[in-house]
Amino acid sequence: MFVLHSYAWAVVFCVITMFCWGSWANTQKLAKKGWRFELFYWDYTIGVLILTLILGLTLGSNGASGRPFLEDLGQASHHSIHSALLGGAIFNLANILLVAAIDIAGMSVAFPVGIGLALVLGVLVNYHENPVGNAMLLFGGVLLVVVAIILDAIAYRKLPGGAAGISTKGLVLSVACGITMGFFYRFVAAAMYPDFSVPEHGKLGPYAAVFVFAVGIFISNFVLGTFIMKKPFVGAPVSFADYFKGSLGTHFTGILGGIIWGVGMSFNIIAAGRAGFAISYGLGQGATMVAAFWGVFIWKEFKSAPKGTNSLIGAMFACFLIGLALIIVARTS
Repeated sequence: MFVLHSYAWAVVFCVITMFCWGSWANTQKLAKKGWRFELFYWDYTIGVLILTLILGLTLGSNGASGRPFLEDLGQASHHSIHSALLGGAIFNLANILLVAAIDIAGMSVAFPVGIGLALVLGVLVNYHENPVGNAMLLFGGVLLVVVAIILDAIAYRKLPGGAAGISTKGLVLSVACGITMGFFYRFVAAAMYPDFSVPEHGKLGPYAAVFVFAVGIFISNFVLGTFIMKKPFVGAPVSFADYFKGSLGTHFTGILGGIIWGVGMSFNIIAAGRAGFAISYGLGQGATMVAAFWGVFIWKEFKSAPKGTNSLIGAMFACFLIGLALIIVARTS
């Protein structure tokens, strides 16, 4: 299978992860007007599953390193399979909670509380299990990324209507999202052998692990996705009949969103073989700033912002870039 042997390339793969994780949600804007997220999300899970299977049968099945994809799946222990499946189910719950938190509390609460908490917890948990890199530089970089997310939140709150009241429900959902999002990656990592060039019996390689993870997302959505369709956090209930009313183009936008996110997750896991799980996860969660970039420069979300907001945005990107640099250097120190 294809394995990275250079830390520099691992960083490149993590940067690609950031762009994928920070960009996939744009595909929802391409769907037809009024197409509910609960329906879009089914196609998203299908896209993740398709992408990880394709990568497994191509990059994961060619090359001299590790075990081929299908052989890797065949020898995996029940414990490894269950761990990766659980990681997928936990991620699915976290992602749904994030969207619900955004709908109820707004981006200015959901992202700093949810993703900020997920970033800190995720790096702590993964570093504890696999302590790769300079801890001071790593956590210093994480702190700066969290500061950038907070500045992003402050900037959003300056927008007209951005200072609306924050419900307890929205805050609780944000915290719940952060906790679950911070732990899903560890279950996937626990299913894998850390050196992708040296397979361990019963453990999964990166391509098999991320595919089983995607299966966990898809299967769990029959419970979680169905629940939010019948009991949505915002809006009226929707049905599977509504889903099948969507055009091929509408369904394709959701599948495309899943493919983009799946590329990010797959590349992040592949990069973890050289960067370590904590650094790889920390760099990947910088996706929040990529999403902010889309909002600022492409969707012009801040064009009506009051004076002084541009300074906050500038400070936000500065903290993010410096934090990112510290996380990268942490592996080489």
